[in-house]
Amino acid sequence: MMSNKKHGLILLLIMVAVGCTTSEQLEVEVYETSANGNKLTRVQEFAASDEAVNIRINPEETYQKITGFGGSFTESSAYLLNQLSQENREKVIEAYFGDSGAKYSLTRTHINSSDFSLGNYTYAPVEGDVNLEHFSIEEDMDDIIPMIKDAMAASSDGFKIISSPWTAPIWMKDNKAWKGGKLLPEYYDTWALFFSKYLDAYAAEGIDIWGITVENEPLGNGENWESMHYTPEEMNEFVKNHLGPKLEADGHDVVLLGYDQNRDHLEEWVDVMFGDEEAAKYFDGTAIHWYASTYDIFEDALQYAHNAAPGKYLIQSEATADADVPRWQDDEWYWSKEATDWGWDWAPDSLKHLHPKYVPVYRYARDMIGTLNNWVDGWVDWNMVLDRQGGPNWANNWCLAPVIVDPEADEVYFTPLYYTMAHFSRYIRPGAMRIGHSNSDEELLVTAVHNPDGSIAVLVLNQSEESKQLQLQINHKSASVAIDGRALQTIVVPSDNELATS
Repeated sequence: MMSNKKHGLILLLIMVAVGCTTSEQLEVEVYETSANGNKLTRVQEFAASDEAVNIRINPEETYQKITGFGGSFTESSAYLLNQLSQENREKVIEAYFGDSGAKYSLTRTHINSSDFSLGNYTYAPVEGDVNLEHFSIEEDMDDIIPMIKDAMAASSDGFKIISSPWTAPIWMKDNKAWKGGKLLPEYYDTWALFFSKYLDAYAAEGIDIWGITVENEPLGNGENWESMHYTPEEMNEFVKNHLGPKLEADGHDVVLLGYDQNRDHLEEWVDVMFGDEEAAKYFDGTAIHWYASTYDIFEDALQYAHNAAPGKYLIQSEATADADVPRWQDDEWYWSKEATDWGWDWAPDSLKHLHPKYVPVYRYARDMIGTLNNWVDGWVDWNMVLDRQGGPNWANNWCLAPVIVDPEADEVYFTPLYYTMAHFSRYIRPGAMRIGHSNSDEELLVTAVHNPDGSIAVLVLNQSEESKQLQLQINHKSASVAIDGRALQTIVVPSDNELATS
């Protein structure tokens, strides 16, 4: 006969085994944007299915800390907001920065003019003014600065700003032109002083700039609008002997990001940036763009960049669906494959695969999920607001934006791209940690983060036509939900769920 002691031990083991295999209910909130009309809509009823995609989340497996998501304060966007009624201006600002909206946390703006300005300008227009005695940000006082201040007032949590120059004043350059050319070595110190004065001038307006990039697109842009060229070695020289020491001497505690162009040359640049110890101590990270392909993630390059500087930022500082004029009040177009990028027109046949016709919503969501899963910690869209032409833009470089406005009619159109961005910016908060996940369906794209407030956000993109049943599992708890066909979904697991490992 079995002793009471042994019987109790066996019963205990059985109870533990049952506890480990029995799944408890996981409480979740589900928000969906889809081709069928959902726009960040709370979904609570799900169609049943015999088969379910299993998505497992592992909060103990951690990767990078998230810096944020957002868009850019361009002169074009700020100018357009000034053309709207006060009601519509406030509606757009609230939609991007308010508690009821996307809650943007990471933004960008341009130092001097860019293609998305009304014209060419610089804060130091006086030739030979090496001490920058005539430096002034007056050009930004009518449009950009009021937009930033309104956004600051609307934002409960605040947001970070990255500032980037497209070019130095033309009198500092070897070609004396807005487009192309290089910074003359005799002006390296003056250009470094320019950054310091810019940071001081914005601080005097109550705007603290969190980060700067050394140069927007140092490899150039085909000389289509403002630009200035550096090799990686030239940028290192400027940073380690001029810009870095000047910012340090003037007491500017600002994040300094190198490169700031496409992922296809990323490996070459991080080798040089972080292979030079003197330069590397000033670089806080790397900024990248997606224009080498708005379809290919360049996973290997991102992994390489992370491994080259594992403790530093890797931020997507600019992305836009370019080469298309926005479609007005036509949601279905943003879910169609008609959209192209600039490479579709000029790329050689050998590179056409990098620039396919592709759904704009997928272009954004797929890239954000893919880059997050490859160590990117921040993702910044380009213009927040454009008009029905895709401007204003002095270079006629028309692009899309998440919000399109018609100033003459005082109308605002929140495109599906706005809701796509909000899925990430609203539910993935600064300081979140990306966490491990597995997914049994290769058609679905998934990423997951653990937010500072204890909640978990799981992003799921379904590019297929068919809806799919999902079984979300975190440790000993699970939830059954479903995602529509052609849809992006955020599944929020509130912090009050008990998720300790069994």
